Amino acid sequence: MRESSNPVMRGVIRDNQPAPYAGFGQAMPGAQQAAWSAGQQQANPYQQPGQQDFVQAPTSSRQITIDDVVMKTGMTLAVLIAVAIAAYAAIATRGSGLVGAAQESAQMTLAMPLLLVGGIGGFVLVLIASFGRKQDNPAIVLGYAALEGLFVGSISFVFANLVVADSVSAGAMIGQAVLGTIGVFVGMLIVYKVGAIRVTPRFTRMLMAGMVGVLVLMLGNLVLGLFGVDMGIRSGGPIAIIFSLVCIALAAFSFLLDFDAADKLVKAGAPEKAAWGVALGLTVTLVWLYVEILRLLSYLNSD
Repeated sequence: MRESSNPVMRGVIRDNQPAPYAGFGQAMPGAQQAAWSAGQQQANPYQQPGQQDFVQAPTSSRQITIDDVVMKTGMTLAVLIAVAIAAYAAIATRGSGLVGAAQESAQMTLAMPLLLVGGIGGFVLVLIASFGRKQDNPAIVLGYAALEGLFVGSISFVFANLVVADSVSAGAMIGQAVLGTIGVFVGMLIVYKVGAIRVTPRFTRMLMAGMVGVLVLMLGNLVLGLFGVDMGIRSGGPIAIIFSLVCIALAAFSFLLDFDAADKLVKAGAPEKAAWGVALGLTVTLVWLYVEILRLLSYLNSD
């Protein structure tokens, strides 16, 4: 099974991939670790000489379906959207008795802590889920959704109301970012379903290389910024616009790998709880895509 560029999705596949062969050093999670029995062995058409067959033990958990993926992803996004709306409203009503710069200052004193708590907290939960093999834990997935809701709500307010407040309606800008995100998601789903772009190992390697390059540039820009050096990738100029377009393209193509990984889990008969991991992986990519589209719109609407 191919790996996804999304570390969450890679963990889901690793932890829920059935192990049809013995002796290859593969992890056999859950009930799959048990069923070694000479009386229960079945013929394996791929068996190597001298190799034992592996038979999956019965389990009380049913197998994952596409409906499970849709439902869990919908629940995760519902939590994220609800918290984002609440955070946005709380910031917007902050300093309601003030005007001008005083109101903006009051709003920023609430927006920045929410943005940091949501962004850092969500990142930590993704690390726990990925490296702690807890991608299928609904508490972690929904907790991530709540924290990212704080991040999305606060960063949406900052970009739409403070960065480009005099250029465009906040509601219009956020609406454009939401529609753009939905459009890219649906478009890439159609591309995957019709097979217009094949998910091959070469495609995966190229996408991974691009994502690593983007990450290095972001970290380099952050470090150099501490010393007063601006690389221009987040300054709003032509270079920043090109960089955001590259990030949007990478996020869009990442959906193809995530769709492929989810499809493989369904075909492999992974347990139903693996749908939570798929929901987490898709949500991570959706948030990244939305923020990059919102950032690009802020560049285009700034003076």
